[in-house]
Order: sequence, then structure tokens, then C-alpha cells
Amino acid sequence: MAIVNVTDQNFSSETNQGVVLADFWAPWCGPCKMIAPVLEELDSDMGDKVKIVKLDVDENQETASKYGVMSIPTLLVLKDGEVVDQVVGFQPKDALADTLNKHL
Repeated sequence: MAIVNVTDQNFSSETNQGVVLADFWAPWCGPCKMIAPVLEELDSDMGDKVKIVKLDVDENQETASKYGVMSIPTLLVLKDGEVVDQVVGFQPKDALADTLNKHL
């Protein structure tokens, strides 16, 4: 499954079923750029079990505010629309996979 770019308008509908990893990021954020290829690899490895979405916090402040995102990158793990885990800052692929596997 491909990584989906989401907005304030469709965040809820894109994250309300199954396990979703939501990446809150911005184009100017160095660590956000570092984590992008890690998310691509995770999508290749786990895309059949986990949906990955990206939300640009500069353009979608309402959703970022709703979830209390203060630092980026912030990665939220949602299960059927409810936040079940949160990771702030760059994480290696194995650490993110371990976090996701706890909720599958």
C-alpha cells in the first residue's frame, strides 16, 4: 500500500480503520526528511498490515493541534481511529516496526 498524504479534511476518514501510522511532518524539518525513507521501507515491509499517512503540520494545523503535536516528526499509531502509541523524533526502522507490531 502506498503512503497517503492526508489533510485536516480527510485525516479521520483515512485513519478510522485498522492500524495506521500517522507521520506529522513539515518540509523544512531535517529529521522529518531523514525518516521519510524509513517510512517507505516500512510501507514495503508492512504495507499489507499497516497504513501509513503523512500530514504536513504547516498546512493542517487543526489536526496537529487536536492531537497535541508540539514537536516534529511525531508519529502516532492509531488503531480503529484511537491513538494507541506515540513516537517523537527520528526512529530507526526496527524500532518503528517493534512499535507497530505491538498493535497488530
